[in-house]
Amino acid sequence: MAGEIALVGGNEFRVGCEEMDREILRASGQDPARVLVVPTAAAWYTPIDSADHGVRHLTKLGADASPLMVLDRAQADDPRYCQTLVGAGVIYFAGGSPDYLLETLQGSLLEEALRQALANGTVLAGSSAGAMVMGAQMRRPQLGGWVEGLGLAAGVAVLPHHEEKNPAETALQLQGEVSPNLTVLGIDARTGVLGRPGRWRVVGVGRVVVYQGDKWASFLSGDRLPAQL
Repeated sequence: MAGEIALVGGNEFRVGCEEMDREILRASGQDPARVLVVPTAAAWYTPIDSADHGVRHLTKLGADASPLMVLDRAQADDPRYCQTLVGAGVIYFAGGSPDYLLETLQGSLLEEALRQALANGTVLAGSSAGAMVMGAQMRRPQLGGWVEGLGLAAGVAVLPHHEEKNPAETALQLQGEVSPNLTVLGIDARTGVLGRPGRWRVVGVGRVVVYQGDKWASFLSGDRLPAQL
């Protein structure tokens, strides 16, 4: 059975994320879950700190966690890194630069390995930038506009750190930016959607706002998103 996808709104691996991350670990079906923390999006900042923070947090929750230090395109095209994914219960991409993460992964050997891991039952999780690149489309916060994402989460796009946004204003803005066929998920920090297309549920302490055309609706932890997503 294919694995689930976790799209997290940001502030990963912090106080308040515990129950959300336990849900992600349980979705792997492993006990303990073998987790790889991938800090690619933070390669220009503090990738070692990002990976170590994730490993410590998830280890405290009972996971068998370790870093996967893929920091550039050459490493993303290195079969040795791709082989590391085999047998992982959760592959968790931390936040950082979504543009850099997409550039590094798109069309790489690692992208293909991620697709194979998902097909084999691995949970793919991403926070902030990590969630954004998994969608069908991705808003480019630095360069502007929208580009094609990895499409692992088909038919959706992610707006992370959505806790301070006005949904009515965001809905109006999106009408001029995206196709009405694209569902946009505004996800609060320390909150995520977990599942797969058609079977998404909300986990975490905040809310998820679902934007479809000119309509929007809010969902809280435990809620299931509309089945057509």
